[in-house]
Amino acid sequence: MATTFCNLNTGSGLTKLNEYHLKQIVSKRSYGGYGRLSCFSCNAQRVFHRVCRKKLEARQWQYCGQAFVNNKAGYSNTIHEENKEEPISKATLIWRAVKLPIYSVALVPLTVGSAAAYLQTGMFSAWHYSVLLVSSVLIITWLNLSNDVYDFDTGADKDKKESVVNLVGSRTGTLVAAYLLLALGFLGLAWVSFEAGNMRAILLLACAIMCGYIYQCPPFRLSYQGLGEPLCFAAFGPFATTAFYLLQGSTREMIHLPFTGSILSASLLIGITTALILFCSHFHQIEGDRAVGKMSPLVRLGTKRGLVVVKLAVIGLYVLTFTFGLSSALPFTCVFLCALTLPIARLVVGYVEENHNDKHKIFMAKYYCVRLHSLFGAALAAGLVLPRMVPKINIARLGFS
Repeated sequence: MATTFCNLNTGSGLTKLNEYHLKQIVSKRSYGGYGRLSCFSCNAQRVFHRVCRKKLEARQWQYCGQAFVNNKAGYSNTIHEENKEEPISKATLIWRAVKLPIYSVALVPLTVGSAAAYLQTGMFSAWHYSVLLVSSVLIITWLNLSNDVYDFDTGADKDKKESVVNLVGSRTGTLVAAYLLLALGFLGLAWVSFEAGNMRAILLLACAIMCGYIYQCPPFRLSYQGLGEPLCFAAFGPFATTAFYLLQGSTREMIHLPFTGSILSASLLIGITTALILFCSHFHQIEGDRAVGKMSPLVRLGTKRGLVVVKLAVIGLYVLTFTFGLSSALPFTCVFLCALTLPIARLVVGYVEENHNDKHKIFMAKYYCVRLHSLFGAALAAGLVLPRMVPKINIARLGFS
């Protein structure tokens, strides 16, 4: 209606309205003693007509201005409603806070390290594997909880609804629980190291935990300098995977398990897939990280160049796998089975390429990376185990028989 009103011109509608108001004014003037108008009344009518016309035009512009303000306010409210995020259920927030899929970073290095030890020695201890797994999960929980606490302190998680501190409402309680879990987890790792009689392993695991500490805890907070990914690569790759290899392949009678090309190659590949999860978890946090001075790689690079990094990381992962296979550092079975994970790798790259500018959808990118990390780790572990389980086949003989 406001638009229709503002589109009125000096046509028939406005003319009739002018004549009506003119008659009203003239009649009122006539009733007040001006009934006997002479020839001057014509001039008076013209004057009155012009005055009425100006009043009506002024009133019209006043109504148009008010209508424009009302329409603008209504439009702004509409835009605000459209941009408002859909409410997230409490169960979804708890699921995000628990980060259950992320615990694959505890399972995969242990499984690959154990598989490499089995390839080398033919030994596997289910008891040690279970204790190491529980201990690793406790330490990953410490990482997640303490990260939420320290990001809460800096304001990075101010608007993060799934933050544990925001859900629980207690910073101190969350921090105390985190360090209790760290202590329990480290005790479990130390106990297995003592049982296996391998102190090199506990030193490597201590280095991995130290990487996690300087990554997020004050006064270091190296993640705010963009060094989180290198620390993640070292902690879960060369340090943790190699340490689990030593623990699963060592006994008190044999404590000098050698570092082989298989374990070194496998640990590098696991480090890459783990660091890729952390890298992709920053896509939807760029604005919040920049606001608190957290210079993650994606804050420095932006999403477009971040997409290039994801592509290069995935390509490099498979190029290294084939290179290690050709150099006999990894068994051929590892190369073959890891090649079967190429579809999930393409899914990761495609999803990031399509949604890297959408901070709501790109949130799921890290979970696609978790799938790649888990499947690639499983394929790598299976490829390390199969040569020990399956008798060697003389391919040359099969080819010429």
